[in-house]
Amino acid sequence: MTVRAQLVRFALVGAVNTGTYYGCYLLLLHLLPYIAAHVLAFVLSMTGSFFLNSYFTYRTRPTWRKFLLFPLTNAANFVITTGGVYLLVDLAGFSDRYAPLVAAAAAIPITFVVSRTVMLRPDAPPRKRAEPVARDSGREAGTGGTQCPRHARGPSSRRMDRTSHRGVL
Repeated sequence: MTVRAQLVRFALVGAVNTGTYYGCYLLLLHLLPYIAAHVLAFVLSMTGSFFLNSYFTYRTRPTWRKFLLFPLTNAANFVITTGGVYLLVDLAGFSDRYAPLVAAAAAIPITFVVSRTVMLRPDAPPRKRAEPVARDSGREAGTGGTQCPRHARGPSSRRMDRTSHRGVL
């Protein structure tokens, strides 16, 4: 999928996310101060946004790692919108009902870039566990001790510890 297609899908998810956020914000505004309503609505809509972006925008499998990193994609968005809401309501006199919509517009490009980076970053491959090195206790070559496979030719061959022959492992 091209970056342009992802951007279009991101914008569609953003529209749904903004609607979800704004609906939650308006409902919570009846129960909480506007900043608390903003924060809680933001967290709820961000969770939905993660799954929509995983499945629809980037077509990637959601993982716990990505879910835990996803809030970082919205950190800039959160700072810009929270600061914007405060500035618009308390300093510029905007209505607390419309200020979040105005503030959110400035954060969209930054959120897309960071979101794309997190969601398309491959998960770290599982780490290989180092095999414990067992010391050979007098076993002869060819009997399953810790000989180097190149030198395990029979009872008369010299035994080698795995750690002493770097080219084998």
